[in-house]
Amino acid sequence: MNKKSIKESTPMYIGVALILLIILVGSVMISVTLGSAKISVSEVYKVLGYKILGIKSFSEYATGPIHDVVWIIRFPRVVLAIAIGMALSISGVVMQAIVKNPLADPYILGISSGASLGATFAIMLGFGAVLGGNFVGVMAFIGALLVSFGVLLLANIKGSATSSKLILAGMALSAVCSSFSNFIIYIANDKTGMQSVTYWLLGSLAGAKWETNIVILPVVIIACIFFWSRYRVLNLMLLGDDVSITLGTDLHKPRHIYLIITSIMIGLSVYCAGVIGFVGLIIPHAVRMLFGTDHKKLIPISALVGAIFMICADALSRIVIPNSEMPIGILISMIGAPVFIYLMVKRSYGFGGAE
Repeated sequence: MNKKSIKESTPMYIGVALILLIILVGSVMISVTLGSAKISVSEVYKVLGYKILGIKSFSEYATGPIHDVVWIIRFPRVVLAIAIGMALSISGVVMQAIVKNPLADPYILGISSGASLGATFAIMLGFGAVLGGNFVGVMAFIGALLVSFGVLLLANIKGSATSSKLILAGMALSAVCSSFSNFIIYIANDKTGMQSVTYWLLGSLAGAKWETNIVILPVVIIACIFFWSRYRVLNLMLLGDDVSITLGTDLHKPRHIYLIITSIMIGLSVYCAGVIGFVGLIIPHAVRMLFGTDHKKLIPISALVGAIFMICADALSRIVIPNSEMPIGILISMIGAPVFIYLMVKRSYGFGGAE
C-alpha cells in the first residue's frame, strides 16, 4: 500500500471506529431497557443516572426493586456482554494469525474442550467444590488453561512450535478432552447432571455479577491494548516463520505469549458465561472483508464489533421467546454455522478478504 492510499484509508478507519463507538453506546442504552420486568425507559435511565453520574435528583432510585433489576441484573449483563464480545473477537483475530488458518476461532486449539472437561468434572463428580459456589466456572477456567499449556508443550516437542504443530496438538487434545467428558457423563448416569452440563455448555450471560465484571473487563481491555501495540508482529505471523526470520524476527516466543494471553481471556469468558462459540470466527472475517488484514485496524474494529454483536445477541436471547430465555450459545450458533459454511464455499474469499 502506497502513502497516498494509506492517507485515504485512515480517515475512513477513524470514522468507522467513531461510528461503532456511538452504536456501542446506543446498544448499551437500548439493551438495558429490555427484559421480562416491565420498567419504563425513563426509570431505567434514572437508575443509571444516579449510579453512574451521581445525579441527586434521582436518589429515589438508589434502592428498591427497580434499582435491583436495572443495576444488579440488567446492566452487569450488558457490561459482561461487552467484555466477552471483545475477548472472543480479539482472541479469534490473534488465533487466526498464530495458526495462519482463516477458519480458526479461539476453540480450534482445544481450549473449549478443556473448559468443557473441567466443567464436567465439577458437575458430574463434584471436583473443585472447595473452591466456592462458582466452582464449575473455576474448574472450566483451569481446564482451559491446562489445555493451552498442554498444546504448547506438545507443539514444542522435537523442535520449536509452528502453526501446523499447534493446530495438530490442539486437535489431538480436543479429541482427548471430549472423549473423557463423554466417558464421565456415561459412567455417572446422572440425568440432572447431564442437563446441567448441557445447559452450561450452551452459554448464558444470566449469571453476570459486578464481582466478576470488575475482573474480566480490565483484563480484556489491557489485552486488547497489548495486542494492538503488537500489530506488526501479528502481521508478520501471516507471512510465516521463514519470511519473519528473513526479516529478523523470531515468532517462537511471541506465539507462546500470545497464546497464553488469549487463553486467559477465553478462560475468563468461559468462567463468566460458559462456552460461546463462533464469535471469534465470524467477527474477524466480517471486519477483514472491509479493512483487510492489517492488525492495526483489525484489532480495535473487531473489539468494537464483537462487543456490539454480543450485546445484540444477548438482547435477542432475552426477547425471542416470551417469558423465557434462550441460551445465547444456541442463538449465536444459529448465526455462526451458516456464516462458517458460507466462508468455506465462497471461493472468492481469501485470508485478507476478497481476492
